Amino acid sequence: MLAGMAKSRIEHVCTDCGATHTKWAGQCSGCGQWNTLVEEVAVAAVPTVPRASTAAPIGEIDPQVCAPRATTIGELDRVLGGGFVPGAVTLLGGEPGIGKSTLLLQLLAAVSGTALYVTAEESAQQVRLRAERLDAMRPDLLLLAETALPHVLAAIDETRPDLVVVDSIQTVHDPALGSPPGSVVQVRGCAQQLVNAAKQRGVPIVLVGHVTKEGSLAGPRVLEHIVDTVLAFEGERHHALRLLRATKHRFGPTNELGLFEMAGHGLVGVPDPSELFLGDRRTGVPGSCVAPTIDGQRPLVVEVQALTMPAPPNVPARRTTQGIDHNRLALLLAVLQQRARVPTSQHDVYASTVGGVRLAEPGLDLAACLAIVSAITDRPLPPDLVAFGEIGLGGEIRQVAHTPRRLAEAARLGFRRVVGPASAPEPTDDRIRLVRAATLPEALAAAGLA
Repeated sequence: MLAGMAKSRIEHVCTDCGATHTKWAGQCSGCGQWNTLVEEVAVAAVPTVPRASTAAPIGEIDPQVCAPRATTIGELDRVLGGGFVPGAVTLLGGEPGIGKSTLLLQLLAAVSGTALYVTAEESAQQVRLRAERLDAMRPDLLLLAETALPHVLAAIDETRPDLVVVDSIQTVHDPALGSPPGSVVQVRGCAQQLVNAAKQRGVPIVLVGHVTKEGSLAGPRVLEHIVDTVLAFEGERHHALRLLRATKHRFGPTNELGLFEMAGHGLVGVPDPSELFLGDRRTGVPGSCVAPTIDGQRPLVVEVQALTMPAPPNVPARRTTQGIDHNRLALLLAVLQQRARVPTSQHDVYASTVGGVRLAEPGLDLAACLAIVSAITDRPLPPDLVAFGEIGLGGEIRQVAHTPRRLAEAARLGFRRVVGPASAPEPTDDRIRLVRAATLPEALAAAGLA
């Protein structure tokens, strides 16, 4: 073999953690997952060592270098803690058709300076048509239809943009790595080179990532470790609401929530989501209860609906949920049966949160129980009543976080009574009255359902 030629070898790489193995095994020795090893062709490249940094006293480090720059998209800046940091790499994941490319085109049209959009999945003409529809045409928005990583890096050096978007990381490939695009070796290697480019040039880069059918980011887990920020773009395709969360953020908190509404001309920020969730609410209907919840640091007042039907004889009762965890609903039904003597085992139960929002926080428990009992008894709840609290297995109602913010948001929307835990603090707003309940039967009586 000629000197200097790269040698290739066969590796078995874990798709979950990225660990390499010399031979195939049923279980990954790195993370313990089963059936995650895939065969890859790895090319031994000549290692390059970058110039070493110089150690300096921590007090002499300029913190303004990492100051975020606003994107002028309010909901995105909220999640990012002010905007993009120079040299930071952000990974944006979401289901196909959820609106990732739409959000990024609107972002590139809104930021100041030169922006580079690398489209590795669509043609330049397709992106141009979408940009016209979104009114995102601007002279300093550069478009590159390319899948080869060396050409992408050369374009970044040539154009010197202020923001780069690569759509998507799974379709970009480096010919020197030898593996096909989308493989573990390619995704890991290309992402690492883009991270190095962002740090060396001080330009923020946004990578679009595919997701699996379970909703997690596709590719090796190391992809999420090497980037600075991981954003999840969620929502139901048949609803207009879109939710943006940060599951990892090295430059700020991960407990912020951004909300968008898909309109004909693109994504529009939702500054008051509670008004959106309650806009079409009907009062006086059994099986409906409003709950003041918290998602991250944002109060959301949502409607929980339940519908029950007598189960057919000798047939297990059905439990169907939308926006509520299925296992959590099963737990609440068991507590209602055993602690409050509500015959939930004799009814099919359908429960959902209105508006396409998915909530997993425990403060929704009491409102879900009241909606279910209201549906079974065919008695509507008072229109000015909200409820919150976590339900324990003993039927007790437990305290949840951010109670003052929940009560203030409910009072702002015109609700005047709230059923909550006995240990909840007094509301600071005089317009709303707190009815305390220590157990689930007490809460049913306070709501008029006992």
